[in-house]
Amino acid sequence: MEPIQHKIYHVDSFHSRTFLDTYCAKKPEMDLGEECLRLTMEELHYFFKFANIKGGTLIDISIGPIIFHLYSACECFKEIILLRFNDHCIIELKKWLHDRTGAFDWTHALSFVAEKEGISELSEEKDMRLKAAIKHVVKCYDDRENITDPLVLPPADCVLVTNVLDVISKDKVDFIRNLQKFTKLLKPGGQFLLYGALNATYYIVGKDKFHLFNYNENFIRKAIEQEGFVINHCQVRPRKTESDLTDFKAIIFVSAYKN
Repeated sequence: MEPIQHKIYHVDSFHSRTFLDTYCAKKPEMDLGEECLRLTMEELHYFFKFANIKGGTLIDISIGPIIFHLYSACECFKEIILLRFNDHCIIELKKWLHDRTGAFDWTHALSFVAEKEGISELSEEKDMRLKAAIKHVVKCYDDRENITDPLVLPPADCVLVTNVLDVISKDKVDFIRNLQKFTKLLKPGGQFLLYGALNATYYIVGKDKFHLFNYNENFIRKAIEQEGFVINHCQVRPRKTESDLTDFKAIIFVSAYKN
């Protein structure tokens, strides 16, 4: 195994607002807007609408302080729990959650979801529903068997993981170990949803280059199946946008349930 050459998301300094401004803001020069936001929201919108995934609790474990991918999920679950490895991300999330001054503006994401759902006029109602559904924002730790230790969470109906396995896992063994910890948060028969970046090695935040674990579709399929899950949906979308911010080759979305 080659030594890690880049910074690590949850170990080194990661500026969450710079991450949002780089990958999630509404601006013409944002190269990866289509693949970082719109494709993810579109996939989850149709998935939650047609796959009949719903329940009491969804646990979201995602990179950075992102919430755009949860606008569709909040219609299907009574409560949402956000787990984050980075203190700056938790601070940024709570700014938005509690409508504090300087909170990141997600209006463009909200507009896109409203368009997909056929809402004629954009209102604050959707934003309010998501905020009402988010019951807890919890710090988690990759070096603990229970990642929220000492807090023990009730088993969830669904666990949604967006790119965070890619950024916290140093190698294959580490990835499998983290995957096992995440899937333990599920109820028997619960749904596991995963977004990841295939064949990637880095992403840039500000002046810093951060590590991405390099894996392919075959690896992630086997890793999920070896944990006793049945994959019922797998979508791979090749990258379309050129940018030096990151070198991923494709985006993968996997839905699986515990057999």
